[in-house]
Amino acid sequence: MPLRFLTPLSLCVLIAGCEAQSSALPTSDKLIEAKVAEIAERVEARYPDLSRTLREEIIATVVRSLDDMVFIEGGEFEMGDFGTLCNYDPTNMGVWPYGQEPDRLCPITPERHDDHLHQVRLSSYHLSRYQTRHDDFDLFRTSQGLSLFNGEHRDREDLADYFAPGIPAPVKTWQEAKDYCLWLGELSSYPVDLPSEAQWEFAARNRGQYVQYATDDGNLRNGENILHDKNTFVVPIGQFLPNPLGLFDMTGNATDWVNDWYAEDYYTRSSLSDPTGPEKGTEKVRRGSYYAETNWMSANTVRRWPDDPVSDGYYPGTSFRCSLQSDKHL
Repeated sequence: MPLRFLTPLSLCVLIAGCEAQSSALPTSDKLIEAKVAEIAERVEARYPDLSRTLREEIIATVVRSLDDMVFIEGGEFEMGDFGTLCNYDPTNMGVWPYGQEPDRLCPITPERHDDHLHQVRLSSYHLSRYQTRHDDFDLFRTSQGLSLFNGEHRDREDLADYFAPGIPAPVKTWQEAKDYCLWLGELSSYPVDLPSEAQWEFAARNRGQYVQYATDDGNLRNGENILHDKNTFVVPIGQFLPNPLGLFDMTGNATDWVNDWYAEDYYTRSSLSDPTGPEKGTEKVRRGSYYAETNWMSANTVRRWPDDPVSDGYYPGTSFRCSLQSDKHL
C-alpha cells in the first residue's frame, strides 16, 4: 500500500521505534473502526506526555462510554409531580391513575416546586446507561494533571469501599461532572454533556410514562431492583435491574447532577421544546436518590434536589451520568 494513503496513525504503527498507538485499538459495539482510530489519534495528539498505558486507558474509556449511550427517542410528556395514591404499596404500584381521578391523587413528594404539571417536547438524545465510574473519573483527573482526590487516604483498608473502582464517581463540584462529560466530547468529537433535567426525567419515566419509580417494572423490590434500605454505603454501578430503557441506577445508590440551574418557579415558565432550565441561578439540580435515603419516600422520578454546585468534599452518593446531545443513532 503506497505510503501516501496511510493515515498518520497507520504510518506510526509501521515505523520502528514509534511509540504512539502501537497496540491494538479497542473494539466497539457501535463505532466503526475508522471512528475508533480517529479517537485514538486525537488522544495521542492531546496527551503525548502521558504513558502508553494511560493513553490506552483513555481511548478505551472514551469508546466504552460511547458504547454505553442509550438512544432515547424523543417525544412529548407531562413533566412534574403527577400524583400517587394517598396510601400505596411501593412493591405493587399498579397502573396510574390507579382507578382514581388524577385530581384526587396525593402528591408524590412533599415539595411544591415540582407540582406544576407542564408539557415538554424533547428531541431524541442519548443517555448513558451507567453513572460515571470512580476509576474513570480518576483517569480524567490524571489526564488533566490533577492529583487524585483524597489521595492521602487511598491506601487505608477501612476506606477501601470509598475508593472502589466500580462505584459511582463522587464529585465535589457540579463543574467537575460537566467537565468530565465535555472531556469525552472533546476526545470523541461528539456533543457529550450533562443531560437536562427534562431529559433525565423523561428517561427515568420510560419516555415520560406516569412511572413513580425508575425500576424495571415501576415497583420497589429492595435488594433486587434497588439498593436495600439497610445498606449504608454505595455499591458498584449496574448491580440492580435497569429500567425498561436499559438505564441502571436511575433510583437509589447515588444521585445525578444535571445541567440545569434551579429556580423554584421554573416549572411555571418552562419552555415547551427542549427546556434547559433558567439562564442563571445559585443552585444546580440533582436528580434521583442516594444510598442513605428511605427508598419509598425518596427514590421517585419527579423529585428535584436543588443543591450548591460546590461542596466541601467528595461525598459518595453525589454522582452523574453523561448524555450525547444528538438525535442521530451512533
